[in-house]
Amino acid sequence: MRAPPDGYTLIVVGTTNAINATLYDKLNFNFIRDIAPVASIMRITAVMVVNPSFPAKTVPEFIAYAKANPGKINMATAGVGSPPHVYGELFNAMAGVDLIPVHYRGGGPALVDLLGGQAQVMFEGITSSIEYVRAGKLRALAVTSATRSAALPDVGTVGEFLPGYEATAWFGIGAPINTPAEIIDTLNREINAGLADPTMQARIADLGGSPMTMTPADFGKFIADETEKWGKVIRAAGIKAE
Repeated sequence: MRAPPDGYTLIVVGTTNAINATLYDKLNFNFIRDIAPVASIMRITAVMVVNPSFPAKTVPEFIAYAKANPGKINMATAGVGSPPHVYGELFNAMAGVDLIPVHYRGGGPALVDLLGGQAQVMFEGITSSIEYVRAGKLRALAVTSATRSAALPDVGTVGEFLPGYEATAWFGIGAPINTPAEIIDTLNREINAGLADPTMQARIADLGGSPMTMTPADFGKFIADETEKWGKVIRAAGIKAE
């Protein structure tokens, strides 16, 4: 924020920035006001995974079970206000169910308890969950992206059962707010060229992601839209940072 606006100091921005704008009551900066969007890079889906012992094998079965057993399903999260938490709260709201968030100090410990059966469901990033799914240690009910993932092509999307549901982690680059437009445009052009490279696209695919290219203006609108979206979820669920 306070760095010289010369294009040499940049910041990796992402979903957590959109979430934190509402999650924290008092930040000493306004992300949308103080950071100039430069370029988007990628987005990564999460997977709605359950312990294999859980009776539901599809999202409709899961919703039916959750409605028949309100307040009895533990939803593991990576912490209060983490993406797995807000993804699950969006599911709660749209499905009309009451999954109980159980917060851990990161996704790793949460996955351990999900594997052990202490928790029943988690909306976890595909990068850390896919090997457990492939090994049969977790059951994937759906991916959280708007379209199916090439990494799990046989797994449907949550949106196929709850129209409009979409929750993905995204990453991009920002700069100090007064960075000249010509510098931002140059960076945007070069980053987009890098994302078009097959080697880079293959690496992003290895991470379970997909390239996301936008103009600086479009990326700025995207950040604003995501901030509004997750702000509504956080306020509706009454989530407060600990």
